[in-house]
Amino acid sequence: MTYECDRSSKPCNEALRRGRKSCDNNLAKNDCDRLSSFLSSDQQNSSTATSQTISPNIPTKDAKVTNCSPNCTKIPSSLAQAIIHYTTSSTIPQQTLKEISVTAKVLRKRSPCNFLVFGLGHDSLMWSALNHGGHTVFLEEDESWIAQIKLSFATLESYHVTYNNKVSQADALMEVGKGSECTKVVQTRSSKCQLALKGLPDEVYEVKWDLIMVDGPTGYHEEAPGRMSAIYTAGMMARNREDDGESTHVFVHDVDRDVEDKFSRVFLCDGYVMKQEGRLRHFKIPSHRDSLDKPFCP
Repeated sequence: MTYECDRSSKPCNEALRRGRKSCDNNLAKNDCDRLSSFLSSDQQNSSTATSQTISPNIPTKDAKVTNCSPNCTKIPSSLAQAIIHYTTSSTIPQQTLKEISVTAKVLRKRSPCNFLVFGLGHDSLMWSALNHGGHTVFLEEDESWIAQIKLSFATLESYHVTYNNKVSQADALMEVGKGSECTKVVQTRSSKCQLALKGLPDEVYEVKWDLIMVDGPTGYHEEAPGRMSAIYTAGMMARNREDDGESTHVFVHDVDRDVEDKFSRVFLCDGYVMKQEGRLRHFKIPSHRDSLDKPFCP
């Protein structure tokens, strides 16, 4: 179910909050069976290109409350926490609704799955909730920010990452990345490419990631670490994925900036672009592990 409001007039989350408060608790109970039926049929038809919309009737004050069916159970606490947080918070995610919807659409098909996110931010709880039942990991450069987020959202799995490069080195790193040591598909930890991130937690290298989001580290000034290595590493993880017939979806945010634009086009490849919405670019990269003669870019 999707709610939309006019972001140009007032913040969307404020409008949604007012809308939520206008509904009494009878709504959830009265429409429980209908919603359960909708979700069941939606899962059965997920392979088709059709879309469905439900518009529950708002019960009147004197409406009788029907009993909930056995299939309608309590939502998980993690989802409840996300709903409460975004309903009551005045801080909105860094991405726009349209940008978020690109990744959410893929998660709807692939979740529960393995989802790796470079960057820890105001949208992290949302990504974890959208991948409910899956494994979502966040990699963050700022230890103090990790500690701050954990105070509010202790269930989020995040790790501190150190980056050795700077945005000011981007042009030189671009040339390095075009060399044979950087275009050879190998395990990231054993790569000799200067762009490869070799100091990540062991788990990051061992998991077969279905989705990878590059929305960090900081990259808006010359002394910032930039996303050169994160973008390159995401691409190599996708290419080195065990070939199980599935591709890896990679999303890069802030492609309106020079580094994110150029590095994603070169190392994730224009030929693998599925969609661009605003500042978000979506790539779908197949495994190269069993086809080492496959060109780096199509």
